[in-house]
Amino acid sequence: MVNWQVTATTIYCDAVDDDVTLLVHKDWATKCVGYQRYHQPNKETRKLMEKKSRKLSRKLECNGPECRCVIQYRDKLVAEEAKIESSRLLKNSRSRETATNE
Repeated sequence: MVNWQVTATTIYCDAVDDDVTLLVHKDWATKCVGYQRYHQPNKETRKLMEKKSRKLSRKLECNGPECRCVIQYRDKLVAEEAKIESSRLLKNSRSRETATNE
């Protein structure tokens, strides 16, 4: 059982050569804040991306909601929650066994 509403982290996104914030909600819905800025960039952002692209000699492009960074962060949180839940269940099971044996 998730005891939080939303969690966030800021990472460096190689796809757009900038820091972006990733959000994961308690229902595991995800959002990359950089998506709004970089997926369909305005004129100013597009010029900045083109300049960075030339400097880096590669195309910069937002991968959208299915970005591996977003998915990896969500999956990491799911695994952490599963581990916590498993530990909690094990602890409760042991507590019941001890109470039964007394």
